[in-house]
Amino acid sequence: MRSPGRIRRTALAALSAGALFAVSGCGEGGDRTAKGTTGTAEAKDVLLQSLASPGPGPFTASTARTAASPSSTGAPDAEPTSATRTVHPISGAVPGLYGGTRSVAACDVERQASLLADDEGKARAFADASGIEAVQIPGYLKSLTPVVLRADAQVANHGYSAGSATAFQAVLQAGTAVLVDSRGMPRVRCVCGNPLGPPVVADGKVAHRGERWPGYDPARIVAVEPGVKAATSLIIVNVDDNSWIERAVGDSGGRDRTPDDPPPFEPDADLLFPSPGRPSESAPPDPAPSDPTPSGPSEPEGPTDPGPPEPSDDFGDTPPEGPWEYEEEGDPDIAPEPTQVFPAEPDEPTGPGDPTGPDDPSGPDSPTGPDEPMEAGLDDVFAG
Repeated sequence: MRSPGRIRRTALAALSAGALFAVSGCGEGGDRTAKGTTGTAEAKDVLLQSLASPGPGPFTASTARTAASPSSTGAPDAEPTSATRTVHPISGAVPGLYGGTRSVAACDVERQASLLADDEGKARAFADASGIEAVQIPGYLKSLTPVVLRADAQVANHGYSAGSATAFQAVLQAGTAVLVDSRGMPRVRCVCGNPLGPPVVADGKVAHRGERWPGYDPARIVAVEPGVKAATSLIIVNVDDNSWIERAVGDSGGRDRTPDDPPPFEPDADLLFPSPGRPSESAPPDPAPSDPTPSGPSEPEGPTDPGPPEPSDDFGDTPPEGPWEYEEEGDPDIAPEPTQVFPAEPDEPTGPGDPTGPDDPSGPDSPTGPDEPMEAGLDDVFAG
């Protein structure tokens, strides 16, 4: 029979585990899988994390090498005039979303791998949050590119607590050193070694916790989305002289070069208003076609041959500038006059219309987004 003290200890352990389970988001619909986490539909609690602040539950010591300037992308230096929170989706492939110093890595990737290798529990939790095996960590980190953010960005951060990675929503200050993948997604925050994932942007009122930095504007937050396809290089901004750098994916700056085909805007262009990464917004609308009809009679002469009662082409309009389209029957080298486009044999029976219907209107499958991270509150997850 168990002693009363042992029963009491068992009950306390069960209550503690249940509390941690509820805080980490499972009570709101979160579900933990064998590879990483999937999260809740809303994230009402967002932590502001400045450049050098490791935040709760850091995985490692800082491996950030540079202290980039926090100012970026035209963000105001004074206090924001509006408190309306707006998160702007932006592709990770947009040139200028990230910055860096030519031939200098923003993070020490080798040291990051070494620090994780020294702690088996943290390595296992890091791999679980990143969707990889622990033995794959060195290769995974080397496949990422060290850069710095040039806009305040919301991410799903992961702190280390009680032997596992616990997700929480965070806004990282512009200038934060991160490792990004081939689609431009932030995957590691170098000042703390935490794995990162896509944010969960909540609807309605959101509580921003933590200390605000100068120039912070809740209406100028980006949420990075993966590029359409994996890239072999990223176009970033040289924070030293405001020039373009092409940095190979997975390279620490040793192969940096000036891009052969630089973007059609300046490196200091505002990323958000408007976004240069969206051609549909920057491209001018197609001009209305001009009237090619020359001055003269408003209605040109009709064809001499009346043809069938309902001809397939209307020759009352001025002929287009391009070549006529017609069925080639006979000698293809003889181009008929416009009045010869009518059927040659009116007495032949006209066949039924083309029975084939229009192409299948269904579009391509919508891309499946990445798993959303398991959300955690910020009050109790990292206590103790």
